[in-house]
Amino acid sequence: MQLDLITFSFPLLATATQTADSSMVLAAVLLSIVVIYLASKVGGELSNRFGLPPVLGELVGGVVVGISVLHLLVFPEGGADSSSSLIMTFLQSTAGLSPDAADAVFTAQSEVISVLAELGVIILLFEIGLESNIRDLIAVGMQATVVAVVGVVVPFTAGTVGLMTLFGIPAIPAIFAGAALTATSIGITSKVLSELGRLNSKEGQIILGAAVIDDVLGIIVLAVVASLAKDGSVDVGKVIYLIISASSFLLGAIVLGNLFSNTFVAIANKLKTRGGLVIPAFIFAFVMAYFAAAIQLEAILGSFAAGLVLDETDERVELQKQVVPIADILVPIFFVTVGAKTDLGVLNPAIPSNQEGLVMAIFLIVVAILGKVVTGLSVFGQPQLNRLAIGVGMIPRGEVGLVFLGIGSSIGILSKPLEAAIIMMVILTTFIAPPLLRFVFPEPKTAPTVTEELVLDDSSEKSLVMEPPNSQDDK
Repeated sequence: MQLDLITFSFPLLATATQTADSSMVLAAVLLSIVVIYLASKVGGELSNRFGLPPVLGELVGGVVVGISVLHLLVFPEGGADSSSSLIMTFLQSTAGLSPDAADAVFTAQSEVISVLAELGVIILLFEIGLESNIRDLIAVGMQATVVAVVGVVVPFTAGTVGLMTLFGIPAIPAIFAGAALTATSIGITSKVLSELGRLNSKEGQIILGAAVIDDVLGIIVLAVVASLAKDGSVDVGKVIYLIISASSFLLGAIVLGNLFSNTFVAIANKLKTRGGLVIPAFIFAFVMAYFAAAIQLEAILGSFAAGLVLDETDERVELQKQVVPIADILVPIFFVTVGAKTDLGVLNPAIPSNQEGLVMAIFLIVVAILGKVVTGLSVFGQPQLNRLAIGVGMIPRGEVGLVFLGIGSSIGILSKPLEAAIIMMVILTTFIAPPLLRFVFPEPKTAPTVTEELVLDDSSEKSLVMEPPNSQDDK
């Protein structure tokens, strides 16, 4: 499940920028980033005011500025062209961009924003890895594996069988749609858990571990289904390769953590110039992301593994502080872009072609939600766990579900109604998961604490001074 959602091709980017005016491309990119940051801040702040996770506001902000509403941030893979982009129209009227050059500028600008969004989610998973604890993940490894397997098998089976029996969908398209139901967006779930302060809870670790395993299983499922769709048969050798490479990569990352942590600290301590800690960390994260992508896994799995490794170092607290402002710059680009690419037009029942898709969408949405919620019931030996929260945490399909959709569309095996149904399932599960997590997994309530300090005043009388825990004297 490579993040093909953010479809970018470096040769395409090079070609586009060669035929486009570079100054106009830069102007379009800068305007796009302004729109993205405004959408993310306004959406995030409004969401926070209503007690909802800010990431939901960023997604909604993306929808508002994207293809569904304002057409400020649109992308060619959604069927848009330069005439659909208000940014291109603005550049034509204010910066002298000619209509003939607009298409090339639009393509290049879209590619640059997509690359930035890809970097954003890679850095997000690196940050999440730094906030996680590899020992805690290992401790819940078996339970996370069970949750992931149930979260793949149940929706895949129910979705495939239901589409074939209830709607008469042929086997291969039904199998592909069932495969799309297996996805879990680790980026969205982990961000919400982090915002709720639950990332390192037992439930949070099970969700995170299950989401990682779910991604690996999803890669294998996608390879099997894509082979079946293209050739009518499954490439067993490729499936075995994916299983071995995925397992070896994740186990290798765990082993590497024990060997690399001290070496990393020693190298960082010798560097005295600016960025002496954070730059080597990003070098390591990007190398790990590259290796993951090179063996046909997700780049985000590599950056997450890098974060887990560096979490074992003595410099992890300082590294977390230095990564946060970088993540604050790039991560919103990813979430706003996901929202901007979401076309809510498929939800309009007034369009006849959407009506059949709406019926199938209702079925897929029910399966998508229940198929993940039941995963919480599979957790064993932990009577005090919030099982509902675990199930809800596995619901969002997000960018990963759109990857399945994109590949299915490119192969040409999905009908328009089924394609619309999958889009609606992805949209709804992506947007309902953050508020549902807040509902079933409320923020921990911590009572304010004070430090009592007995001091002696000038008159040698004792007085009790109440000081807040974050006073300067505590530092």
